[in-house]
Amino acid sequence: MAAQRWPVDKVLELFELPFNELMYRAQQVHRQHFDPTEVELATLLSIKTGGCPEDCGYCPQAARYDTGVTAQKLLELETVLNAARAAKEHGATRFCMGAAWRSPKDRDLEHVEAMVRGVKALGLEACATLGMLEDGQAERLAAAGLDYYNHNLDTAPEFYNDIISTRQYEDRLDTLDKVRGAGIKVCCGGIVGMGESRRQRAGLVAQVANLEPYPESVPINHLVQVKGTPLYGQDKLDPLEFVRTIAVARITMPKARVRLSAGRRELGEAVQALCFAAGANSIFYGDKLLTTGNPDVEADRQLLEKLGMRTTHVEVNAKLAHEG
Repeated sequence: MAAQRWPVDKVLELFELPFNELMYRAQQVHRQHFDPTEVELATLLSIKTGGCPEDCGYCPQAARYDTGVTAQKLLELETVLNAARAAKEHGATRFCMGAAWRSPKDRDLEHVEAMVRGVKALGLEACATLGMLEDGQAERLAAAGLDYYNHNLDTAPEFYNDIISTRQYEDRLDTLDKVRGAGIKVCCGGIVGMGESRRQRAGLVAQVANLEPYPESVPINHLVQVKGTPLYGQDKLDPLEFVRTIAVARITMPKARVRLSAGRRELGEAVQALCFAAGANSIFYGDKLLTTGNPDVEADRQLLEKLGMRTTHVEVNAKLAHEG
């Protein structure tokens, strides 16, 4: 890993600033690199739901937890492309495909490669989150035209084993190295509200910010408590602490897209507005986020209109969709 540009103590100092001072600093950084009225719309589709062998304490897709999620097979190509077309019609510029695997098998990766090529041909950016990658798999996804690979660190290293035991922190870092090595952009963030301390939230931000280079896209998830998972019943995070996390991510990763991801429905309009003011400039957009609810499209349109926000337009190189 790269030398620590952001020691945890320095990140914690940001968290502990008076709220208005933190917001002011975050806005200054945001305005240096982005139009503060612009937001990117991304849509996430679960292409293979449930049945995951991992034990992530937050995840309703883990086979070992009784959460009402039924394991399903990998979706057919045309089903995925129809969802991508609908996402584009509703204004999304990035289409993300998520599969509940520990890591993809080569035969499954062939199907995902076809999905990536199809999404690119529609003029959308393509993103995938498929679990840990083996040698050579990132290169195959890159050849298919994948723009982004999502693989979250979830939380600080010292809190990680309280949440997950079936894969190690180094496994996650190793997959991120493979993605970077293949020339794919990195989407990496974590989840807050899992019972971690403020220092551990600072530790998560420090870990992500100190990746070399830091990710182009940083999703900040607010824990969605699902009955049947070990984290169900966890004390809820103060909404202003979530806003602080967004602001600190913006300051430490000035050029990244900081995305409001899972849990956005529970935040409400006022907290989302504060998050945009703190430097969030990307949202997951659509009816579902893998298996949990997301504010519906029309509600999002109304909120963005109220705030005077406009959406990002991305020029996608569709040429890659016809190669490989």
